[in-house]
Amino acid sequence: MSGILYVVGTPIGNLNDLSPRAVETLENVDFIAAEDTRVTLKLLNHFEIKKPMISYFEHNKRERGEIICDRIAAGENCAIVTDAGMPCISDPGEELVRQCAERGIKTIVVPGPSAVISALAVSGLATGRFTFEGFLSVNKKSRLDHLEQLKTEKRTMIFYEAPHKLAHTLGDLYKAFGDRNISIVREITKIHEEVIRTTLSKAVELYGDGSLKGEIVLVLEGASEDIDKEEYTIEEAAALAKSFIRDGYSTSESAKQAAKITGFKKNEIYKLLT
Repeated sequence: MSGILYVVGTPIGNLNDLSPRAVETLENVDFIAAEDTRVTLKLLNHFEIKKPMISYFEHNKRERGEIICDRIAAGENCAIVTDAGMPCISDPGEELVRQCAERGIKTIVVPGPSAVISALAVSGLATGRFTFEGFLSVNKKSRLDHLEQLKTEKRTMIFYEAPHKLAHTLGDLYKAFGDRNISIVREITKIHEEVIRTTLSKAVELYGDGSLKGEIVLVLEGASEDIDKEEYTIEEAAALAKSFIRDGYSTSESAKQAAKITGFKKNEIYKLLT
């Protein structure tokens, strides 16, 4: 008889957030698939749980996924966990759940803390409708294209970001969306938990030096109903293009991106840059 895959949420900072059901599940499964076995071992030791583990992360997920599915199909029960929060959300565990589904393996979720929902709940922004955008790409073109697609998004937007890239990301958000409300939620459930409710312009001014540390979630206000009516002058379009040039983009690419945002033709903007 086939076993079960348990998707188990783990604490995102405070170990006391691990639910009794999650503890019981981890105690009773045959083995645990962990993003980083060293991190999970600390959690297991805290709750005095001794259980064999197998590493499962982005670069070995295909090979390990087959191994894990074979073991479950043979009758073993497995719990998949990530280093913090809900596995399978912006996480390679998504692939394991898909493999289990394809093979008819039963999957049960044991809910736990989620940085996305926790940050949204304390952001002070609209929570009725929202979109989770994960991490922005480090590739410049992919990053700009992603933000361009979101320019008229009216739902609250949630992003993950690493502290060393925060300053750059805030600048890109400001260029793409103008001055909107944003909540910077850092170190959720940890000792130095903080919610900074401000605007993009203020955020760029105050934190553009990279001074904020820790795990960060950005919650950004959606577009207003009249966003499509926003108008730019050609001078403003050129100024926007120049800001892209300062960030290292070529003159041609800067004019192209500014054209997408402002509605002017690329050549019109390019002439003012040369």
